[in-house]
Amino acid sequence: MELMSILLQTQSTGNSMMTLLPLLLVFVIFYFFMIRPQQKKQKEIQKMRENMQVGDKVVTAGGVYGKLKEINNAILTVEIAEGVRIKIDKASVFAANNEAQSTK
Repeated sequence: MELMSILLQTQSTGNSMMTLLPLLLVFVIFYFFMIRPQQKKQKEIQKMRENMQVGDKVVTAGGVYGKLKEINNAILTVEIAEGVRIKIDKASVFAANNEAQSTK
């Protein structure tokens, strides 16, 4: 009887490992195909925002194209047309320099 209970315990432990293995595999795949690339992209965008300089062409998250005229900490002044300037938050800049192609 004792041997039978030990065998059943060993078998149930093996079954629980086999149950967790697909779940672990899904998490690993999800990490490498979804989470990691998104983290890399966020780091690139953050680096781009830190390296912006006056005169760079920018595109906001709302799709507004313009030229950077002034930088004050987290607030940027962007010229979107001759003499038309708007103030935006630094976090709303989606692309700068080469990525921001002007339609002019």
